[in-house]
Amino acid sequence: MSVGELHEEERVTLRRMMLSDVEQVLEVEHRSFTAPWSRQAFLTELADNHLARYIVAEYQGRVIGYAGVWLIVDEGHVTNIAVHPDFRGRHLGETLLRALMAECVGQGIRRMTLEVRVSNTVAQNLYRKLGFVGVGTRKGYYTDNNEDALIMWADLGANV
Repeated sequence: MSVGELHEEERVTLRRMMLSDVEQVLEVEHRSFTAPWSRQAFLTELADNHLARYIVAEYQGRVIGYAGVWLIVDEGHVTNIAVHPDFRGRHLGETLLRALMAECVGQGIRRMTLEVRVSNTVAQNLYRKLGFVGVGTRKGYYTDNNEDALIMWADLGANV
């Protein structure tokens, strides 16, 4: 069995991210992004940002993905979604985003937004599947290569 192969009888569980998860989250972060967040950024999000909600996907005691959102008035701003490369292609990104959307709806949030690299068509397709629509770009948004970001919004009325 490869490291990324899931047994049918064993489930991926979603739960709130805890401070003790940060080391494993950083592994996913560094394997997923060219400009990864720092340990301190995650610690600050979890300990000090009362607007932030983060969840992890866990398999056999290992964090294999995570997602976060800031709840600002009646809008949810997705901060990041990542799945460990060994576990991609199993709809875990979709599962994580749906969980964030449900969290937002439960908190009275009506709309969500996110930024995604203009070159990341795989993520854009997922976001569109869940009701996000591109509304503009942020020029030079990504600091690692000055790539533009596509700004996407979703109305949560019928998408959760």
